[in-house]
Amino acid sequence: MIDILKAIAAKIDEEKDYLTELDNEIADGDHGVNMAKGFDAVVAKLDAMAGKDIGSILKTTGMTLVSTVGGSAGPLYGTAFMKAGAKLAGKNEMDGKDLVDALEAAIGGIQMRGKATTGEKTMLDALCPAFDALKEGIEAGEDLKDALAKAVKAAEDGVEYTKTIKATKGRASYIGDRSIGHQDPGATSAFYMLETLLANI
Repeated sequence: MIDILKAIAAKIDEEKDYLTELDNEIADGDHGVNMAKGFDAVVAKLDAMAGKDIGSILKTTGMTLVSTVGGSAGPLYGTAFMKAGAKLAGKNEMDGKDLVDALEAAIGGIQMRGKATTGEKTMLDALCPAFDALKEGIEAGEDLKDALAKAVKAAEDGVEYTKTIKATKGRASYIGDRSIGHQDPGATSAFYMLETLLANI
């Protein structure tokens, strides 16, 4: 899990300019910079977490994101990681069902904190389809990597879908119909996290 989080941090850092560019088009242009700053702070704490259970590592990640990431992304992603951590408390290994449970808890945390649902041009438009695909695959007895690959594809399709809809939540909602045609930066960063998870399990 520590290696996965370090890989996510590296991916966010690599894509921070692009995420900021996306955010510039529909909001206040700080998503990439804020996310990179938050994950840099997470990485600074990870080596001290060696030997801890997965739940503790995710909880620390969430608390760090809440305290270091500005804008709405900090509370939303922070809550997601903390809820996932609570679901995996005490576990030192994670199977497909664990990942389904953790992702469900993370999405529940985002919905609770952001008062959002799918179709509003947010990270949920990537995460919810990914969750559905992952759950379907695991329940059908698929290998975790195969099920997660389908989840990543569903998230990627979700990012594309955000281009077609109007933002009704967050800063992007202020520009209304002008947000149509632009992809959501939060959905994009969520996709990057799932893509990186797949590449590192």
